[in-house]
Amino acid sequence: MAVKIDMMRCFRTVAQDGTLAAAAETLGRTPSAVSMMLAQFEDHIGAALFETERKNRLTPLGLRVLEECDRALDAFDRSAEAIARHARSTAGTVRVAAVPSAALTLLPAAITAFRRERPDVRLEISDVDSASVHRRLQFDEADLGIASAAPGAGVEGEVLLTDRLGIVCRDGSPILDGPPSWACLSRETLISNPLCALVDHPVVSELAATGTLEARNTTALLAFVRRGLGATVLPGRVMDSEPPGIAFLAPEDPVAERRLLVLANARRQLSPAAAAFRSALVAAAATSDSGQPRNLATTY
Repeated sequence: MAVKIDMMRCFRTVAQDGTLAAAAETLGRTPSAVSMMLAQFEDHIGAALFETERKNRLTPLGLRVLEECDRALDAFDRSAEAIARHARSTAGTVRVAAVPSAALTLLPAAITAFRRERPDVRLEISDVDSASVHRRLQFDEADLGIASAAPGAGVEGEVLLTDRLGIVCRDGSPILDGPPSWACLSRETLISNPLCALVDHPVVSELAATGTLEARNTTALLAFVRRGLGATVLPGRVMDSEPPGIAFLAPEDPVAERRLLVLANARRQLSPAAAAFRSALVAAAATSDSGQPRNLATTY
């Protein structure tokens, strides 16, 4: 008898719930049916998977088998969910994982344009960091990604735009006293975020390595700066929304930039809906401004 998905799911549920009765309730079956399927699974393997009849402690082999069942069932469930998702809608669903700054500045224009052409398509937007963008693409948990990092293995990308990075601080900060330099960050607490790694300056590197406050969400970073908790490094584009009480300066020692890419899984072909949204992203980036803030609280 071949191992079946139902056998693995039955075994994993019994292992997690601890008793046949609890597993039967979880699975919506009778305890006798669960017991029979578990016995068939153990017969196929040729060894016991539980230490006692109470099914509350796994054998060493049972622990190894549980790990394999977890991997197989997770992969199966992802595939089943993808099939169901495609079947639910002929128009399709586009899942986008984007870094917070893109969700704040680039996505609204792309979504507005896309909605005019494809109002029937469902959009699912996730606001995550660059590492999570890559992970979601690799595990087919997103169709498109927008990230600051270069494409990784199995992921292909196209540059949407290049942003000038600078220091974001509160109005009246001592950082604003004197010529703009990355060294000015030493006058306040650095609120670290992944973009700090793109600034090739020893002061930024040291402050990021020794700092005690880090955030990854652009909205949270701006709120922290506004409350006087410190200063951070962000693209000038975040100033497009003219956040009150915030100043921006872009040092040139050196000029620091981040490239924003639209990414996809190189091993999978984009659906027509996903390809259309990718085109909307590219068009939105092409018609956006240069990435410099329209209203700087302080300029040099």
